[in-house]
Amino acid sequence: MRTYGQYCPIARGAEIFAERWTPLIIRNLHLGCGSFSEILEGAPGLSRTLLSQRLKQLERLGIVRSAPKPDGRGSHYELTPAGHDLFKVCVSLGEWGATWLEIAPEHLDPFVALWSMCNMLHRDRLPDRRIVIRFDFTGRRRPERYWLLIERGDTEICKTYPGIDEDLYITAEAEAFVKWHAGRQTWAEATRDRHIQLHGPSWLVRAFPTWNARSAFAHIEPVSRAAANSAARHLRDGRPVSGARGQDGN
Repeated sequence: MRTYGQYCPIARGAEIFAERWTPLIIRNLHLGCGSFSEILEGAPGLSRTLLSQRLKQLERLGIVRSAPKPDGRGSHYELTPAGHDLFKVCVSLGEWGATWLEIAPEHLDPFVALWSMCNMLHRDRLPDRRIVIRFDFTGRRRPERYWLLIERGDTEICKTYPGIDEDLYITAEAEAFVKWHAGRQTWAEATRDRHIQLHGPSWLVRAFPTWNARSAFAHIEPVSRAAANSAARHLRDGRPVSGARGQDGN
């Protein structure tokens, strides 16, 4: 781990937190990902080798702890008190990102939104019977298809056909699905404009949106680019900033 060589706690903290993938690993652990494969699934692009290195490093620093699984196959990982405290930095960073950063085309990975959605489902609202939902995402370089299995409150995302009859089919534009999950548009808007379409039994079509909890930052109203530029001009001119949030200062 490279250091800044400074006593400043911001510098010392950044040496750990600002390592690539570390914030996402901490986020995934906080969401309840306890196995190596679960942590990896929620971080597309992270290699197994690098994840192993990061987990070992975080263990040495007292941020993560692990224990062998009861069946002896692999380890179970969880945050220590120091790790849970560090997650507060993730929350602050997420609030800043939701407020000031736009969602660009390179951020429109529907799998990440689907994975996050599955970790935030209202478990008490899920049906008792097994449900299989197929998602077809459009608007990507290649169409993407996933299956969501729900059974006894547990969920699993499959990237290949699970061999079980599908109960609900959802076709969604990747951009619409991501922006709905991020809080940039409502479910009603996305379905009314047919950017997201559901096909299946009427009771399941009605029930599906009631199960879903969106991003933990979906409630944050982003600052528009125009408002941000206006605020910057006010600061340069030494004038007080008012009405920075929203389009036209509203």
